[in-house]
Amino acid sequence: MAIRDWPVDERPREKLLQRGPQTLSDAELLAIFLRTGVHGMSAVDLARELLAQFGGLRQLLDADLASFSRGKGLGSAKYVQLQATLELSRRHLLATLQRGDALTSPQHTRQYLSAQLRDRHQEVFACLFLDNRHRVLAFEELFYGTVDGASVHPREVVRRCLGHNAAAVILAHNHPSGVAEPSRADEQITHRLKEALALIDVRLLDHMVIGDGEITSLAERGTI
Repeated sequence: MAIRDWPVDERPREKLLQRGPQTLSDAELLAIFLRTGVHGMSAVDLARELLAQFGGLRQLLDADLASFSRGKGLGSAKYVQLQATLELSRRHLLATLQRGDALTSPQHTRQYLSAQLRDRHQEVFACLFLDNRHRVLAFEELFYGTVDGASVHPREVVRRCLGHNAAAVILAHNHPSGVAEPSRADEQITHRLKEALALIDVRLLDHMVIGDGEITSLAERGTI
C-alpha cells in the first residue's frame, strides 16, 4: 500500500507536522528524506530495508559515497543531499553555541565538538577560540595525524589565538579508537599549551577528548 493510502496520522510527513519530529522512528525520518520508494516498496519500507542493510541510522549517515550508492534507491544525488543536511546540522550547532557563553552551555559545546570530530578516521586536533566573555569566535582544525596521534605545535596555537584576538581557548581532539581516555601524551601537550598560552594572557579552559559517544574533559579531571 502506498503511503498516500495510509491513515493521515500515520503518514510520516503529516505525523511530523502534527506531533513533531521527535515522535518519528528512524525509518520514518529517513523516508521523508528519501521522498519516494521503489517499485513494490513504499518510502518507509525502503527506509527499513536500508537501515537493516547498513546496520542502523548512524552507519548509513557515515557511509562514504561508494558504500552509500550501493543502497537501493540511493546514489550520488542523495549522497550530496545527505552531506548538505549533515553540514547544516553542524553549522546550526555552532550558531547555537555562538549565541551564548561556552562555559554556561557545556552540553552545546560537547554536542558541537562531538559532531565535528567523533567520526573522523584520523586524529584531528582543533581549537574553539573564545572572547573575554567566553563567546565563540571561531572553530579551527589545526593538526592532523594518524590513528596513533597528531603532532601539535604550541607556536601555531598561539599564532591562531593572536589572529582571532582570543582571550580563552578550548582544545579538542578525537580518538579514532572510540575510547575517550586521555593518554599521557594528551596530558603533556595540554600542559605545554597551557604554559605557552599563559605567555600571551590566553586562558586554557579545557581540553576535551572525543570518543564514540563519550567525551572526557581534562578540566573536570583536574588535569588543567
